Amino acid sequence: MKKILVTGGAGFIGNNFIRLMLEKYSDIRIINLDKLTYAGNLNNLKDLEKNKNYCFVKGDICNKSIVSKLAKKVDTIVNFAAETHVDRSILDANSFVQTNVFGTYILLEAANENKTKFMQISTDEVYGSIKKTSFKETNSLNPNSPYSASKAGADMLVRAFHITYELFTLITRSSNNFGPYQHPEKFIPLFITNLIEDKKVPLYGDGLNVRDWIYVVDNCEAIDFVLQNGENGEIYNIASGIEKKNLEVTKRILELLDKNESCIEYVKDRPGHDRRYSLDTNKINKLGWKPKFDFDHAIELTVDWYKKNKWWWHPLKT
Repeated sequence: MKKILVTGGAGFIGNNFIRLMLEKYSDIRIINLDKLTYAGNLNNLKDLEKNKNYCFVKGDICNKSIVSKLAKKVDTIVNFAAETHVDRSILDANSFVQTNVFGTYILLEAANENKTKFMQISTDEVYGSIKKTSFKETNSLNPNSPYSASKAGADMLVRAFHITYELFTLITRSSNNFGPYQHPEKFIPLFITNLIEDKKVPLYGDGLNVRDWIYVVDNCEAIDFVLQNGENGEIYNIASGIEKKNLEVTKRILELLDKNESCIEYVKDRPGHDRRYSLDTNKINKLGWKPKFDFDHAIELTVDWYKKNKWWWHPLKT
C-alpha cells in the first residue's frame, strides 16, 4: 500500500489532489497534515472523514516533532503547504518566509532522516515575468514578490537536499490554477462570488496582465503523473498552454453570469505585478502527460460550482 503524507491538504490544490488520489487508487493511505490557517478549510474534505484510507492531523509543517513522527509512517511526502496570496505577502512577508522556506526545510530534514521520497509543489511565479517565449525548467529564478521569492527559496532547498544528501526529490511548477474549493480572495473565485452577490469586480491596472490558466483537476493529474514517472532530482513545468489576459477572463465570467462590463472597477495596480507568465511544458509532454480540460469548459464548471456552493464560500467572505 502506498502511504503519502500530504501537507496543506485542506487547501485548494491539496484537497483536490487528495480527492483525486483516493478516487484513483484503492491501495493508498493518505495522511493530511494542515495547520488550518484561514486558507485551510476542513469543509473541503468533510465527505472524506469516514474514508478508512484517509486521516487528518492538525499541525504546522514548522513543528519538527509532528513532522518527524508522521514522516516515519509514509514513503512519500507531497508538500502543498504554503502561504500563497501575493497581496498578503506584500503587506507582511513574515509568515511566507516562515512557512514556505523554514517549513519546507523541516519537511526535507524529516524526509532525509527517513529516506522518504519528497515532492515540492511550486509555482510558475518563481521564474518572474517574461515578455515573449516561455520559461523552461532550466531558466534562472527571478521572483518579483515576497511570496514568489519564498517559493524560490524552498525550491533551492529541495535541490540542495537532492545534491548534498542524495534525497529523492521532485519539483512541479504549475501555472495559475482555478476550480472548486479555491479561496474567494483569489482572482477567479473573487470575481465569480462578487458578481453572484451583485458587487463590482476589482480589476488591477489595465487588465492586460497575461496568465496561463489550468483547471485544478488537470494539475492534480499532472502531479500524480510526475509522482509515478518523474526522474529523481528533476523539475517539471505544468501548464495548459492557454494564455489569457485578466480582462479576457473577467469578460468571460461576466458573460457566464449574465453581467455587463459596468460591473468592472479598475483599481490601482499592485506593486511588482508581473506582466506575463508562460511555461514551456515540452518536458512533461514528452513523458506522456497533457491536460484534458479546455478553458471554456473548465470556467463553466467553476462558475457552476460556486453558484451551487454558496454555503461553502459565503462564510469565508464574511
